[in-house]
Amino acid sequence: MPYVTAADGAEIFYKDWGQGRPVVLSHGWPLSSDSWEAQQLYLATHGFRVIAHDRRGHGRSTQTWHGNEMNTYADDLATLIDTLDLRDVTLIGFSTGGGEVARYVGRHGTGRIAQLVLVSAVPPFMLRTEDNPGGVPIEVFDGIRAGSLADRSQLYRDLADGPFFGNNRPGAEVSQGARDAFWRQGLQAGHRNAYECVAAFSATDFRPDLDAFDVPTLVIHGDDDQVVPFDVGGKASAARVKNATLKVYAGAPHGITDTHKDQLNADLLDFLNS
Repeated sequence: MPYVTAADGAEIFYKDWGQGRPVVLSHGWPLSSDSWEAQQLYLATHGFRVIAHDRRGHGRSTQTWHGNEMNTYADDLATLIDTLDLRDVTLIGFSTGGGEVARYVGRHGTGRIAQLVLVSAVPPFMLRTEDNPGGVPIEVFDGIRAGSLADRSQLYRDLADGPFFGNNRPGAEVSQGARDAFWRQGLQAGHRNAYECVAAFSATDFRPDLDAFDVPTLVIHGDDDQVVPFDVGGKASAARVKNATLKVYAGAPHGITDTHKDQLNADLLDFLNS
């Protein structure tokens, strides 16, 4: 299996499909590159080289004790892009991966980047603070941490069976297979890695990173996202990034890479070809 080696020796797993202009995908918490399979297969069959990595501590990458924060995640992403010598990249981040993408731009710039996409992403800043009064209360994230310590397998079941895919909404039909895939990927992550990543995605302020976006940017978000509320995430990011394009999926939940994969695939392909 292919890996790149981070500065501290961590091995970062990646999947490299197709040929053409490169697209790099950053996944959400507590998942792995497997969560991007629908998009990776679709875009690779439409003339792109599509690369998806497992964030450190997740999937098949090294379960490091330290480095479970956005600066290191972004530096690992830079290692992947630099090692493979990728240029003219479309960089796409889902949920926590959107934070990783934003911090990459903030730390490494857009010299190798042609386009940026945020999908159900955590920027600009999830946590409610004095200067971010519309954010999510810390008690929500404390509850996730408590659930992780108490029984993280059940926590992942509850997320998959409920808010992540919107399966707690009337009339929702999310397959058992999709929900099981979320649970399986979550349990592949290291316990400490997944626990510390909660702070990484919730308490990191990405507003300065978004201010550094200077290439065409697409923001996609469901307006019934119960994990990263639309007003906190996509709406606020699109308002902050200069000349960003916002696509709102009416009634859509957080996990649109699965629930709205055909619509998302088409929108990503249109943006890539724009």
